[in-house]
Amino acid sequence: MTLLATTVTAAGERDRKFHLHPYTQLRQLEKDGPLVIVRGEGVFVFDEQGNRYLEGMAGLWCASLGFSESRLVAAAQCQMQTLPYYHSFSGKVAGPVTELVETLIRWAPVPMARVLFANSGSEANDTAFKLVRYYNNARGRPNKKKIIARQRGYHGVTAAAASLSGLPSMHQHFDLPLPGVLRVSAPHYYLGAAKDESEAKFVERLAQELEDLIAREGADTIAAFIAEPVQGAGGVIVPPAGYFERVQAILRKHDILFIVDEVITGFGRLGQPFGTNVFGLQPDMITVAKMLTAAYVPMSALYVTDAIYQVVADASAALGTFGHGYTYSGHPLACAVALETLRIYESDDVIGHVRRVAPRLQRGLRALAGHPLVGEVRGLGLIGALELAEDPAAHKPFAPERGVGAYFVRRAQAHGLITRALGGDIIAFSPPLIISEAQIDAMLERTQSALTDTLAWVRATAKA
Repeated sequence: MTLLATTVTAAGERDRKFHLHPYTQLRQLEKDGPLVIVRGEGVFVFDEQGNRYLEGMAGLWCASLGFSESRLVAAAQCQMQTLPYYHSFSGKVAGPVTELVETLIRWAPVPMARVLFANSGSEANDTAFKLVRYYNNARGRPNKKKIIARQRGYHGVTAAAASLSGLPSMHQHFDLPLPGVLRVSAPHYYLGAAKDESEAKFVERLAQELEDLIAREGADTIAAFIAEPVQGAGGVIVPPAGYFERVQAILRKHDILFIVDEVITGFGRLGQPFGTNVFGLQPDMITVAKMLTAAYVPMSALYVTDAIYQVVADASAALGTFGHGYTYSGHPLACAVALETLRIYESDDVIGHVRRVAPRLQRGLRALAGHPLVGEVRGLGLIGALELAEDPAAHKPFAPERGVGAYFVRRAQAHGLITRALGGDIIAFSPPLIISEAQIDAMLERTQSALTDTLAWVRATAKA
């Protein structure tokens, strides 16, 4: 395969001079400059020099319909010409909001009563964090405020959402997490299980850890538990069988709300409308974002049950208002694009397509399990990961300072594939939901090429 050659363009020079990039090694960027993407076509994006890349991450898990869906462009243009902005404060609402909330309630995987809009997954989870407090204060339980979150969880970057997230880089130097966030282990069997511990025993140990934490803190102080059905940015961690069944039983026993973060898994990524469907969850709140608008316009939402809504509504009546909202909550442009996105999912049977092509991705990734660099392969639907390891048989990771995952990502890019290295040299795959089997094959071929390059580099640098 011809490797793509890139140089820092004039736009890249300006960018690295003035732009503070998120989730980037800033000093490295100052030296190398950014890859400037200027155009999209289906599952591909193009840089300024005309190089084409298969976008193996759908951007940031989110561009479900690819990068050139004309129906979404038309929906946005029509709404911009009709009503480019209005708010939902003080009993007013923009027209498209009313249709969208009705549609979202129909899409809900379990009975939900209300939808509260925001602009990002971070904001939706931040809103859930606040609503947990509001709800328990309104019920006369001011001490029941703590939230249990998991190691390797990712829930966003606001102060509250980053506190709920379980990734150290999100806390260091930010003086996070905030007080009141408790932590339990991730259901990461590959790295978390003891020697010769079965998945069933691993699940029981995690359940006991949760029980012990609740006993130690006091159930009367714990308000909620938050979890992604499949942990995304923490490493594409698929929970072992029975994990959520045990967790939910414990939460019910102790009157602890269950917040399900479907920001990545909502709207078809796992081959079902929601991860809640896949794992038989019974959440009290659900957060969604990313694929709600296919990422064409920022938007997120928080679902709440009727039990929560009734408490909140009574409290707002007593106080005179519900004191929360964003200027752009339910923005009409975002609503119009979200409605058209949901129509496309249904008219084009996008989730059925995911179910048809996902086995191709999962089989292809699992065929790499014997590679000398691959410790574990895991995934579900159109999400997957390779966990790279120095010694796969011993589950021994590479030292972080070697930057093996980052090297792999650079080689994949040179071969025309964009993917992402997560903490611990985990290579993630989350392509647009419209990807074809032939395009999956191309993604896997480029992955194999990048693995070959990375293995040669690892062996050469180990001898140096």
